[in-house]
Amino acid sequence: MSLVGEGGDLVSTLSNVNNEYIQSFLGYLKQERNMSAHTIRNYGVDLAQFYNYLAGMAETAIFPIGVTPLTIRGFMAELDNRGISKQTIARKVAALRSLFKFLLSRGVVPMNPALGVRTPKLEKKLPQFLTVEEVEKLLAMPEAGSFIGSRDKAILELLYSAGLRTFELVGLDLDDVEIENRTLRTRGKGMKERINPIGQYAVSAIRDYLHIRQVHPDKHKFDASAMFINFRGQRLTTRSIRRMFSSYVLKAGLSATVSPHTLRHSFATHLLQRGADLRVVQELLGHENISTTQIYTHVTDAQMQKIYHDAHPRSTTTIESDFAVVPETKSA
Repeated sequence: MSLVGEGGDLVSTLSNVNNEYIQSFLGYLKQERNMSAHTIRNYGVDLAQFYNYLAGMAETAIFPIGVTPLTIRGFMAELDNRGISKQTIARKVAALRSLFKFLLSRGVVPMNPALGVRTPKLEKKLPQFLTVEEVEKLLAMPEAGSFIGSRDKAILELLYSAGLRTFELVGLDLDDVEIENRTLRTRGKGMKERINPIGQYAVSAIRDYLHIRQVHPDKHKFDASAMFINFRGQRLTTRSIRRMFSSYVLKAGLSATVSPHTLRHSFATHLLQRGADLRVVQELLGHENISTTQIYTHVTDAQMQKIYHDAHPRSTTTIESDFAVVPETKSA
């Protein structure tokens, strides 16, 4: 049974899914919900996989009115059989829930079948983060002086200084950066704008990058609005950021699992470890709900416990009783 791959392009993914309801929903996400292209793409991939699942079962005719909770559970079972993670399956069910909520509001379906489906129970995983020393080691990797080196230095500094998501970084325009005020206008999920302060190290790196960019002999070919561009002058993509980032992670000798998002986790964790208010960190990260930010308090709590157990002289020492162990006897 054919399911669309996770990494396919949105256009090619949906090319075989000529369904007006899915297309209408994606248009709604863009026009009315103002969601980012990255988020819309993820919705498109998930819904295309479900539609293709129905096609493999020769049941596209039931979509959307005839879809039941049992249909969705069959889709989940197929994904599970293919080794898809519980987190990914839960995301796809959430996408279906949103689609049918939209169709219900438009009077297309009489009920939301996804509401009758229990999503897989997810393990709570603490986000990976780097120590301050590891962050400093990573940020020191780009070689200053060249266009690419100065650009990469500014990117790494900004990811850590402002705790940006990768798509937020590539979406930055030159006008979004206020160097004198040391602030940054960021468009996050749902294209919601927020203002982030940026540190002096990031400001210095941005100054160096903009200077080299300004005197570059091919500057007339550069995208006039994009903040970060490739060697051809085009706006960087999230994929190119991840590729660049991985090369510096390897060079710094850090774990291969470290990603650009790890710097965002490190940003939040280090702020809380140094006494920042949780509400402030929520605003800086652009989280809609503080419950999302609270995961970092678990990180700092776990770190605190580790430090305690490693450092306290009476934390891990085996305690020997002053009394001999008396064997149990049977009662009468």
